[in-house]
Amino acid sequence: MVWNKQGTRPRVWLVMGTRPEAIKLAPVAEAIVAAGRMEPVLVATGQHPTMVDQALETFGLRADVTLPLHRRDGGQPELLGQMLTGLDGLADREPPAVVVVQGDTTTTLAGTLAAFWRRVPVVHLEAGLRSFDLAAPFPEELNRRLVTQAASLHLPPTPAAAENLSRELVPAERIVVTGNTSVDAIRAIADRGAVDYRDERVAAAVESATRGEPLVLVTAHRRESWGEPLRQVLRAVAELVARHPGVHVVLPAHPNPAVRELVGAELGGVSRVVVTEPLRYDELAGALAAATLVLSDSGGIQEEAPTFGVPVLVLREVTERMEAVHAGCARLVGTDRELIVRAASELLADPRARAAMMSNGNPFGDGKAASRTELALARLLGLSAEPVEEFAVLSGGVLV
Repeated sequence: MVWNKQGTRPRVWLVMGTRPEAIKLAPVAEAIVAAGRMEPVLVATGQHPTMVDQALETFGLRADVTLPLHRRDGGQPELLGQMLTGLDGLADREPPAVVVVQGDTTTTLAGTLAAFWRRVPVVHLEAGLRSFDLAAPFPEELNRRLVTQAASLHLPPTPAAAENLSRELVPAERIVVTGNTSVDAIRAIADRGAVDYRDERVAAAVESATRGEPLVLVTAHRRESWGEPLRQVLRAVAELVARHPGVHVVLPAHPNPAVRELVGAELGGVSRVVVTEPLRYDELAGALAAATLVLSDSGGIQEEAPTFGVPVLVLREVTERMEAVHAGCARLVGTDRELIVRAASELLADPRARAAMMSNGNPFGDGKAASRTELALARLLGLSAEPVEEFAVLSGGVLV
């Protein structure tokens, strides 16, 4: 076991580079601090530094280390190479006892390789998700499969994700079903109450929802949708507000220029469509809680929306979160303009249809994923022999 300089508690790296990673690892950091038997080290890789800082700030946290990246061409090889070099140098100076990576980003892959090459145990939070299509999501599907090969402990969010790992011959003793920490995060933020929105237009749209005017939250940024697929999604949004005079739309635009420019071209100036900067996490939670419907290609939104009883139309052809589809709280509509408009119009017009989609609750978690993760880490490091009570999903009223 590798100990910190004080010789007291093992250092647990929580490696993050994107906002979703920061959001999902923040509850784990809090659980580790509360238990007091390990030392969390929040390592920001610099992939999306501003968004990571903002996400952590929402939880009253900040990164312990942020790697300095010097991007020139913006490509994946450059990003991966610089993060690997930075993480390896950090591990040489401040060796961790275990490295926790989350999800399936380039940061996830970099953290895994850096730890594996130094023979440090890798723990994969949100393990076992599969779309079974290497082209979608791209390159995330390959990333998470590679991480599976190197991980010492796999923490799938649901039994279905655990089954994927079992089919890939991961030993059962290395799998712990935790639930998704996104549910822990969104619940914690929602419990705070009133939100101070920076953009008055977003505040007005949320306020209109309290008066019974439908609010549609839209997030779309997946790499495989760039170009014409995203254009069709945006045109569907414009058609939707034209068909439904009472509907308001909030669309936080992803900072990537390929997304932002197209959003501006298609929806700039469209009445009742608020295109805004990326929202702080508390602002997103507030908008999500107020929404009537969500159109999104985000994995995190699929996990979070059921907490508020908000149905999701998934703007992807495949999803690695089929639990939401099977539970009825999400529908796959892809990027087909006519299908998006038709499905959204049906749900906006029929409250009973929306209620029926949400009748099975949230299949992704119960708000206890972070504490399960902390205990699983303690067991891995020999600090506890207490068994982890794993998360079970309710399906039709029956535990599965």
